[in-house]
Amino acid sequence: MRQRVVRVAVVAALVALVLLAAPLAVIIRISFFADERGELERDALAAAARVSAQLAAGEPVHLPPAQHDGNLGVYDPDLRLLAGTGPDPGDTLTRRAAATGVIREHTGGQLVVAVPLSTSERTIGVVRVAADSRDVWHRVLWSWLGLFGAALIALGAAILVARRQARALSAPLESLSRTSQAVADGDLSARASGCGIVEIDRVAATQNTMVQRLTALLEHERHFTTNASHQLRTPLTGLQLGLEGALAAPDANPRAALAEALEQSRHLQRTIDEVLRLARSGSGEGDAVPTRPAGELVEQAERRRHGELAREGRRLEVVIEPDAGPLPVPAHATEQILAVLLDNAREHGRGTVRITLREMGGAPAVDVADEGEPTADPARVFDRGITTGPGQGIGLSLARDLAEAAGGRLALTSTTPTTFTLLLPIPSE
Repeated sequence: MRQRVVRVAVVAALVALVLLAAPLAVIIRISFFADERGELERDALAAAARVSAQLAAGEPVHLPPAQHDGNLGVYDPDLRLLAGTGPDPGDTLTRRAAATGVIREHTGGQLVVAVPLSTSERTIGVVRVAADSRDVWHRVLWSWLGLFGAALIALGAAILVARRQARALSAPLESLSRTSQAVADGDLSARASGCGIVEIDRVAATQNTMVQRLTALLEHERHFTTNASHQLRTPLTGLQLGLEGALAAPDANPRAALAEALEQSRHLQRTIDEVLRLARSGSGEGDAVPTRPAGELVEQAERRRHGELAREGRRLEVVIEPDAGPLPVPAHATEQILAVLLDNAREHGRGTVRITLREMGGAPAVDVADEGEPTADPARVFDRGITTGPGQGIGLSLARDLAEAAGGRLALTSTTPTTFTLLLPIPSE
């Protein structure tokens, strides 16, 4: 691109110089020859004024000193040279001047001016002045050489300016190209910077917006994959263990095993639906959200997780305030958030786990607490990938996203002991 910009600028400068220099060269030539003819004519008129009276009186002719280098001669009516220098007898131009008047000609490599001398309406002689045109051409050529030098200097300056402007124009585009290549190579953090050129800055801003949206889309898809795998792993493991246990026990009741497997599969279906709803939450789709009383969901979570904690020698306590139990809440989101909080308490907490459902300003609030203390930075406990155990640091981040998608809020409200509080809105009728 730099070479193209330089070429365009140089061609434009050349065209401008030619359009300017060609007429100027013609004007220089015309002007120099016109000045030379003017000087010759002044010499001729000065000589005519001096010798006219001499010729009329029949006196010897004495020419004044010439102001110009050239041939100055005085001729009688018969074209004989009386004084000075010049062709003898007079040439055709001298004869024409005697017959018609002042003659100004450029012929035979000379500039000639012939002025007739007259008295009482009678021609008594001719003054002829001539100069070699090569002297004028020398001056013209030197002037043209100076003009050509000035044109070369102007062209050189134009090339320097063009190269500088080419760098100024191409550098932002090259930077934009490198940023695009970095994005193509997988670096989605690469962003184009501004350069002060409005058009290029507009392209850079458009590219940054495109990369930002692409990054958000890829991040959304990646989060969906990790959320789905995280939420499906535990119920799938429970379903697999239940079926394997039923097969391993010959006297096991298959109907009970099937009923438990059916319940686990329904839980899987609800999990999938909630993860999909979370993935669609940023697209503006307004799916209807089923609701259930908050107390039922807390009791359901207690039934599912009581055995797991009991096998580890830990207790699970549930406290439901009378005014909070009947309050309706988003069923699937609340179920998934409680599952994540109880998993987090089992994996990273210790001692008794307590679930408290209470009413706060007409809306339900759920506290999940254990007797441990968080080992991660409380300010980053909800950041994706932050974990102090064998997990991947997805659960709490997912729970917060589920709460926000449902119009609620999840926060770490205490560190001694560890307490997470879920605030849920009451769905509108």
